[in-house]
Amino acid sequence: MFKTERCVLSAFQESDCEDVSKLFVNEEVRRYLGGIRDADSLKETLESMLTPQSAAYYWVARRESTNEFIGLISLDLHHDGIDYEVSYQFLPDWWGKGYAAETVTVIIDFALNSLKLPAVLAETQSENFASCRLLEKLGMGLERKVFRYEAEQSIYAIRCLKSDGAQGLLPTSSE
Repeated sequence: MFKTERCVLSAFQESDCEDVSKLFVNEEVRRYLGGIRDADSLKETLESMLTPQSAAYYWVARRESTNEFIGLISLDLHHDGIDYEVSYQFLPDWWGKGYAAETVTVIIDFALNSLKLPAVLAETQSENFASCRLLEKLGMGLERKVFRYEAEQSIYAIRCLKSDGAQGLLPTSSE
């Protein structure tokens, strides 16, 4: 479990399925994430999150003061099969209020400093300007663009300067 100034991040468990399902059926949330999920796809997704086959982490974000569900953050292997990717989804009521920056920062720190990963990636549709701005605000640099899921995707990264994975972070850049 992680705590931030306003949130608690806890490991995803079966009792969170109803709350997390709200993300996968919300058209606004899923606009840049492949659309809403049907019942079968949603059930399969939740089951795979409860019993991940690889070293994947899923955290439910809740407001500390009210225990209200606000979103989901994950850390798992990126499509490249080499680096880990941080992903996030928040309910629209919480957009633009700093919750994503507050919580995703904690997960990036965990990945780089506790897990000692050499890098953390994040992939978002290039048209998702709010997500691109968030990643840049978090110190991630645009590494490359790819065409996947019928849209241009921007891949951001933050890499460690030191070989031990501790301290000193270097955002990558396409420059």
